[in-house]
Amino acid sequence: MSSEPNPPCQLYLISPPELDPAAFLPLLTAALDAGPVAAFQLRLPGADEAVLRAAIEMLRPDVQRRDIAFLIAGDPAFARATGCDGVHLEQMPPRFKAARAAAGDDLMLGVSCGASRHEAMTAAEEGADYVSFGPLWDTVTKNRSADPLALKTLTWWAEMMETPCVGVGGVTPDTAAQGVASGADFLAVVNAVWAHPDGPAEAVRRLLEAMGTAR
Repeated sequence: MSSEPNPPCQLYLISPPELDPAAFLPLLTAALDAGPVAAFQLRLPGADEAVLRAAIEMLRPDVQRRDIAFLIAGDPAFARATGCDGVHLEQMPPRFKAARAAAGDDLMLGVSCGASRHEAMTAAEEGADYVSFGPLWDTVTKNRSADPLALKTLTWWAEMMETPCVGVGGVTPDTAAQGVASGADFLAVVNAVWAHPDGPAEAVRRLLEAMGTAR
């Protein structure tokens, strides 16, 4: 994930919540080869450690050899032990400093903040590498309606704060331009890529095209 000053908005892919690693791998590589992708997050809610470890071992090498950050949603210590580049926390933990310490200085640490300015500011002050806001729009992946404050919070954050922000939830080729215009450093996408009728590669191309028109 780029740390250059004021880089253009970048694409952040998140896995579908259920997958067979061997069957998913060619879909993933097709998506990654379709255009610039900054990061990929493996998110398998409810998966036990053995299942998650097997998926990491199958998918991580192809992501990292393309110089794309490989993150998991879950535990910082497990992310470190399995050779990941970072970890995403799906909610702000009571002791964020402990999570930062477990991640260490070299592991990327991001956290979902919904539409909360307070949580995002606390996370940034305590060492988060990025914060995410959403759902910006209605999302199929988590079956949630848009948070009416999320987009406003993202815009405020982008104008006021230096820590990068990710916009998530309902990002599609039709909404991506608005996300970019609102100031997101990254747009995180799930269903719009993996469920695209023309395949994930075409989905990535259309998303990048939409994101480019808003720069």
